[in-house]
Amino acid sequence: MSPTEVVVSPPFVFLTSAKSELRPEIQVAAQNCWVKKGGAFTGEVSAEMLANLGVPWVILGHSERRALLNETNEFVGDKVAYALSQGLKVIACVGETLEQREAGTTMEVVAAQTKAIAEEKKAQAERDKMLQMQVLHSSFQLLV
Repeated sequence: MSPTEVVVSPPFVFLTSAKSELRPEIQVAAQNCWVKKGGAFTGEVSAEMLANLGVPWVILGHSERRALLNETNEFVGDKVAYALSQGLKVIACVGETLEQREAGTTMEVVAAQTKAIAEEKKAQAERDKMLQMQVLHSSFQLLV
């Protein structure tokens, strides 16, 4: 396996055709996914849908979505944690706006963005652990 992975990210409607047309060593990424398990979230694509399509990657936290759709650091962190929990590989975008760069706050902005992702990933791991303990407890009760 090559130490370098090549990933392209076409619009969602072209993911399957890109996947079938590209050489096998080139992977595809979705440009976004929803923060929760599929449901009535009209227009959104869930991590499960991407996995079912065989799309292994997703880009989250893109500057356009942060700016135009007001996606917060915490919301992006939630999306990253959920996508990872569903087995997707994540390209998490972090970075400052022009105004933040000119104000000299690049490091603080990027630190806040990465901190939110790390904290939500940790919280998701703790929730998963609690769920596993509940399942084990329920299984034990059935045996008794």
